[in-house]
Amino acid sequence: MIAALLAAVVAVSSPLPAAAPDGEVSFTSHGVTLRGTVVAPRGGGPAPGIVMVHGSGEHDRDDYRAEAESFAKAGIATLIYDKRTEGYSLFERDYSVLADDALAAVQALRSHPGVDPARVGVWGLSEGGWVAPLAASKSKDVAFAVTVGANGVSPDRQQAWALETYLRRGGVTGSMVDMVSSTNMRTLAGAGAFPEAGYDPVPVLEKVRQPVLGLWGELDRLTPPGEAVRIFRETLDRAGNRQYTLKVFPQAQHGLRRTTDGFDKLDGFAPGYLDLVANWVNGAKNGPSADPPPVQASQSAALAPLAWYEEPWMQIGVWALALLAFTAYPVTALFRRRKEVPLAGPARWLASAGLLGTAGFLVYYVALSMGAAMAPGPVLFGRTLPWLALQLIAVGVVAAGVVTAVSWWRKKERGGVRVGLLLAGTVLFVPWAVHWGLLVP
Repeated sequence: MIAALLAAVVAVSSPLPAAAPDGEVSFTSHGVTLRGTVVAPRGGGPAPGIVMVHGSGEHDRDDYRAEAESFAKAGIATLIYDKRTEGYSLFERDYSVLADDALAAVQALRSHPGVDPARVGVWGLSEGGWVAPLAASKSKDVAFAVTVGANGVSPDRQQAWALETYLRRGGVTGSMVDMVSSTNMRTLAGAGAFPEAGYDPVPVLEKVRQPVLGLWGELDRLTPPGEAVRIFRETLDRAGNRQYTLKVFPQAQHGLRRTTDGFDKLDGFAPGYLDLVANWVNGAKNGPSADPPPVQASQSAALAPLAWYEEPWMQIGVWALALLAFTAYPVTALFRRRKEVPLAGPARWLASAGLLGTAGFLVYYVALSMGAAMAPGPVLFGRTLPWLALQLIAVGVVAAGVVTAVSWWRKKERGGVRVGLLLAGTVLFVPWAVHWGLLVP
């Protein structure tokens, strides 16, 4: 304990070395050559090293240069590299492959001049908070693991919580929240369009024997931070790893930037963050130590598996058949020679509302998937204006369907197959609209 405290004092009080000129490196993982930069301190003995593991999405080495230069000034050699693009996209990724990329980077940094190979570890932000512990669990060459904004829950559960948090912050309530954060996420996972959706970080944390430094922002709105702190502490304790420090920074967001509410990102990092990492890596690995979990406005929830009728192919099939049924009425009218159109009024209303409801939902769903959920726009009665319009249209489909059915029943000799198709489309539309929340408050 005394030695660790002395190391911390030395790290803080010693003159900070200047950063050395950048060193370009390359390494290969799973047949892909990755390139990076070693930002190292100038002079002194062999330095400890950090490999910085990316968050989700496209990233290059410069995204983490500010941290790397700060760590270099504190006497730590830091490897930042360009994230792979081959085998990584919105619909394709493998955390084991990303962990192997990080391990290849660790080997490159361990062999770099001026680096102490026995003191090279990994640092992971957000998605990297899943990947960095996985890399540490796979190799004893990793000396430690630092995570920033890491999750203790699976990606689909985390994403559902984040979407709900953003929507409720924008004043959205009710069925749209459930559709975006639950029905949508479960469908994407069931369709295989959400890679690594069910990845469980707990079994991996149980295998990590190296020292762990876990860092979170008190106002993190992307990761449920209270749950993460608790899960990290309980898992590491259960596994017998007592070399951990879990720290929560006040007025800090997901990436430990300063913030007022967790949604904005101000200039500068949370006070003490960079110094804590530097001191910890340089030797002050006291533990176990954990801050109290921060308060969350809501708890995340595990997403239920899809029932048979919720399967993506079933939902797409019902939607397509309903759209076809609503389309058939106006299309066939173009080829009819009779001047008199059966049940013209209610049938036309039903066809029009059905087309607007089915096609409009698809357009809005795509818009939400491309990021509109994070900027919901004007909200009225707890609903975004497009969602409110779609719900009113859905009610209109039901009303027009009832009127059309009653009229058809009274005039059985009129309408025939065309009206029958319209009503069949309505029968398909109703349970589909309930499932997606269009007919739910």
